[in-house]
Amino acid sequence: MTEEPIMDISDLQSLRVKDLTKLAQDLDVSDYSGLRKHDLILKILETQAEKRGNLYARGVLEIMPDGYGFLRSP
Repeated sequence: MTEEPIMDISDLQSLRVKDLTKLAQDLDVSDYSGLRKHDLILKILETQAEKRGNLYARGVLEIMPDGYGFLRSP
């Protein structure tokens, strides 16, 4: 079993919708047809997280006074 490469959201954002659609097909992503680019990227990442069990993110963590945190894009 070959391990699939870790996907970076910035790499996915640089792809065209046509390329993202092909990637979704190759990764057996379900219900990707007709999605907007942003939603297609999230669907691809969600599918990869389900398969691998992990989802990595980069950004700035903003912790609010009430204890909630938000990961902001760099």
